[in-house]
Amino acid sequence: MIKNREELQNLENELARKENVNVLRNFRLIDAMYKEAVVLNAFPMSDVLSGIEIDIKIAKVINSVSESS
Repeated sequence: MIKNREELQNLENELARKENVNVLRNFRLIDAMYKEAVVLNAFPMSDVLSGIEIDIKIAKVINSVSESS
């Protein structure tokens, strides 16, 4: 359980500032993940619209909830 959200947020911000971003490494990771997804037949999807009905229903429910609740 988080007891001090502000302190945690400050720690996360500090870690993000100190982290060095290696763009080339990140592109290599994405490329490797894409290739693995293709090998596993997870991507590209054969039917792009499969499951869209469920996504629409979920979106309708989420959008019908007021922000004050």
